[in-house]
Amino acid sequence: MPQDLAELLAASAADDAFKADVRAFVAHTTAHRVLVEHPAPRVKPLRVIAQLLHAEPALPIERVRISAWSGCSDYRGTIVVGAPDGERTWDFVWDCRWRAEHEQLLTSWGYPDQVRAAREWGWDCFERWEARRR
Repeated sequence: MPQDLAELLAASAADDAFKADVRAFVAHTTAHRVLVEHPAPRVKPLRVIAQLLHAEPALPIERVRISAWSGCSDYRGTIVVGAPDGERTWDFVWDCRWRAEHEQLLTSWGYPDQVRAAREWGWDCFERWEARRR
């Protein structure tokens, strides 16, 4: 498990069963509390979970459902979070190309260095993270 994800889980008020399922998801085993509705590289939903844990450390998360689409440099959609007081939803766009442009990281050919941005910032390449009103 990536160290920053482990640290975010440790600092989170998320339910222990959810934390265990995140670890299971990382290990490619059954994780009933982590539902990903569309095919994507496993790292992309994990980046969204890391952002959630970072943005909402006091939220007692019980489960998540991610409905998002994966592109070459991006992952965009929604995450619905189940908590004891009901569901909450965030719209997101994780985009390493956007982060490379924002940081002015360029390849030797002058294009945004999205690979470097993804490597250096990992989960922290969110162009958009917006809670929907309840």
